[in-house]
Amino acid sequence: MEGETSWINHCVDDVSRDISEFDSFLELSDDGIKEATVVSVDSILPDDLLERILAYLPIASIFRAGSVCKRWHEIVSSKRFLWNFSRVLSQKPWYFMFTSSDEPVGYAYDPIFRKWYGIELPCIETSNWFNASSCGLVCFMDNDSRSRLYVCNPISKTCKKLEEPPGVKFPDYSALALSVNRTSHGYTIAIVKSKQIQGNFFQWDLSVHIYDSETMTWITSWTEVLTGWRGGDESVICDGVLYFLIYSTGGTAPENRHGLLKYNFSSRSSHGLLIKSFIPVPCPLTCGRLMNLKEKLVMVGGIGKQDRPDIIKGIGIWVLHGKEWEEVARMPHKLFQGFGEFDDVFASSGTDDLIYIQSYGAPALLTFDMNQKNWKWSQKCPVTKRFPLQLFTGFCFEPRLEIAP
Repeated sequence: MEGETSWINHCVDDVSRDISEFDSFLELSDDGIKEATVVSVDSILPDDLLERILAYLPIASIFRAGSVCKRWHEIVSSKRFLWNFSRVLSQKPWYFMFTSSDEPVGYAYDPIFRKWYGIELPCIETSNWFNASSCGLVCFMDNDSRSRLYVCNPISKTCKKLEEPPGVKFPDYSALALSVNRTSHGYTIAIVKSKQIQGNFFQWDLSVHIYDSETMTWITSWTEVLTGWRGGDESVICDGVLYFLIYSTGGTAPENRHGLLKYNFSSRSSHGLLIKSFIPVPCPLTCGRLMNLKEKLVMVGGIGKQDRPDIIKGIGIWVLHGKEWEEVARMPHKLFQGFGEFDDVFASSGTDDLIYIQSYGAPALLTFDMNQKNWKWSQKCPVTKRFPLQLFTGFCFEPRLEIAP
């Protein structure tokens, strides 16, 4: 990693192998003149065994396998294959990067092959829609009325429109979260709405709305008035608990501009106040991004300068244990500089053991592996910045075939 400092100058040589080196399966006799019989492995494998083998391929390879022949296409399209695929360990998460501020177009990055694929997202109309992902599904919510919601699988293109959520229309701030049960494939969606009380900048109405895919209904599970704090646009569901960031509206020290609240789904009837669950952030932050990594709450945050906490000086990664934050990594300064001009706010999301970090000002994408504790630039995205104010953003999702909304 010592040499990988600038994403702009970083490139990975394509590994090209001559097919002939893989054609040496036939054993020749000592004199090299005896004929050998070519036996196709495909012809001797029964369907069930071939299905299990193909199910271990990465997503991109499965699509290619479906184009090999009619038999393989029928296998990868069958329900039994999808069942086998669902029993395989999770694929490494992909990252979809929007390449237009007006249209929902872009490329998805595959960290296994280190390649970008052009993908058209269903349902959404512009790139500024809210999004949340879990176990192969992505939930989108429009950025205008915050009342149009869709759940889709970006790989299979299956999509479902949800009923309009309850609560105030046109809230000042909204945070969207999604959690999918990996066994039943049922899912829960949470929306945290925040609206300023008219004529009072310090008091904000906060409400939590929950959707259950099994009952296909919304409920308003919590309402509360916050004083000195407001909700924002960052939330995540982790191990049955909804976490969301809140932001100071004034009257507090600059280093305490952010805080974390949690709402436990199993204790909805509690008569306490959510503000009592307040968890301070580990240091002054310019922004914070929450994510669920193997049912652990992880936050990627922009670290503010000591004398100017609103100006970013670096990026840190923390894991929450109870009410205490443990710092697990801090981006090396040479990598931070490799982004070029870095905004005080940025995009970051992750799942499993992989975290993606992206600058809004350029299509630069950096990954961090929580297991190996190493940083790595992605392969360069096949899009360039066309004008100075062009913005780039994106989201992480798990590529899966078998799950549908």
